[in-house]
Amino acid sequence: MPADPTGGSDAIAEALGSLPSGTPVSEVARRLLDLFTSGDIAPGTRLPAERQLATSLGVGRSAVREALAALEMLGIVDVRPGSGTYLRGEASALLPQTLRWGLLIGERNTAELIELRSGLEIYVARMAATHASSEARDTLAGHLDDMRAAGDDLQAFAKADYAFHLALADAAGNATLRDLLHVVRSLLQVYSDRAVHTLEAAQLALAEHEAVARALDANDADAAASAMAVHMVTAGERLAESAR
Repeated sequence: MPADPTGGSDAIAEALGSLPSGTPVSEVARRLLDLFTSGDIAPGTRLPAERQLATSLGVGRSAVREALAALEMLGIVDVRPGSGTYLRGEASALLPQTLRWGLLIGERNTAELIELRSGLEIYVARMAATHASSEARDTLAGHLDDMRAAGDDLQAFAKADYAFHLALADAAGNATLRDLLHVVRSLLQVYSDRAVHTLEAAQLALAEHEAVARALDANDADAAASAMAVHMVTAGERLAESAR
């Protein structure tokens, strides 16, 4: 059962356990995240003071302070001057922020992120083929129109391309899947923005998106997944090239 939001600092501190001396801030944050996403702490719970957390973890107060500051930036905790630090949201609602932190603090492997994105996009296309509403299909068609209208404005094309994929993820009807894909795409965004850098590449990408849309209109999940798989091969190659 989740802890009482009005108390439980001693229980929280005890549950954390100690870390080895010299543990980096990233590991302090990981330990805090493990507890925050366990479901044992209710949203709005006031966390122990920095000094108490530092003592429980066996680390310096500065490490705790930096870890909490990072978690605040990710929207996981709310630091209220003069009041304390409080947990935000249910455990499930913290998933996107938690995943983003986990990917960012490690050594990011772009090739692995591209592979992960490919798998997620293919599954999204399959799901959307059977779950997309007529309104969602109209939205996707509108983004395709924007891609066609972009002409040689590659920045406008990239914006419409991104919007198409976001709308497709929404159409799949699975919020967790959408959030996972959003996190991965955001980590690759710096490369995605410059991946389509020729008109020829834009025309090829448009044709691939149109193939996905046709499969959705036919309610053909296998064809949608296959069309997206084809697109992910060329898109992945462009991303990998722009990341070099």
